[in-house]
Amino acid sequence: MKRFIILLALYVVAIHPALAYELQSREVIHNVYALVGSLEARSYENQALNATFGFVVTENSVVLIDSGSSAAGARIIEAAIHRVTPKPVRWVINTGSQDHRWLGNDYFAKQGAEIIALKRTVTTQKELGDQWLNGLKPVLKETLSGTALAFASRPILADRAAINLEGRRFELIWPGDAHFAGDAVVWMPDESVLFSGDLIFVDRLLGVLPGSHVVSWRKAYHVVEMMAPKYIIPGHGKPCVVQTAKHDTGDYLDWLVNEVGKAAETWEPIGQVVDRLADAAQFKKLPLFDLLHKGNISRTYLEFEGK
Repeated sequence: MKRFIILLALYVVAIHPALAYELQSREVIHNVYALVGSLEARSYENQALNATFGFVVTENSVVLIDSGSSAAGARIIEAAIHRVTPKPVRWVINTGSQDHRWLGNDYFAKQGAEIIALKRTVTTQKELGDQWLNGLKPVLKETLSGTALAFASRPILADRAAINLEGRRFELIWPGDAHFAGDAVVWMPDESVLFSGDLIFVDRLLGVLPGSHVVSWRKAYHVVEMMAPKYIIPGHGKPCVVQTAKHDTGDYLDWLVNEVGKAAETWEPIGQVVDRLADAAQFKKLPLFDLLHKGNISRTYLEFEGK
């Protein structure tokens, strides 16, 4: 019987690897947690949860920061939360519009959670939602079933809003367009904790994607850096301090804007710029450098060229 149970468990995991994937829970301060996902590309095995999420335990409930890439991913997030507390997710705050930030909204909304987001964020979510679903189909396959688009029912029109949830103070802030238009951060002023969403990447190289805004991303990063958070729960990577965020994100954005910007101003051919700047030794040790760096240069150049 014991052998049968073990074989059955292995069989279930083989069919549904999502059941085996777990986010790593890290308590940053009391009742404030990071959920750290894979640093690798989206895959069936990691259920496209290649990002970091967060949650805050309040008196009776949980405030979740970002909801995952699908209904299945949302269930993985929920399971990670329930390993810490049995309290239900009552609020979901979206920081951005990339798939892993919000495609789990519908799952949590059906459990009774309220979705909270800035109007700017919701606008981009609505523009990109179908594209994300179509792009995830070949990755998540049958596990994407049951995923539906769901948005904040009362999006916040302001660019900075104070939110009090069961006695915990949050501020939802748009510091400027970044990885995507309308990206926001969540600030807990009493605890000096920042949930950065895709504004900050650590432990890996950030990706400049079609739709990214490198120049304003750099400015937005420095706005957030001036807030001097004591603790950062980044959009990708482990919880960190400002010094780490500066090295892995701020310095790289500065480098892209300065180096690529100068090349674009002198009309240096894009291929020549990519080849000349391909080394960037100070960032070469960051995972995904070989995969992303040249494309980051190219898309940054095209942004300057389009100005």
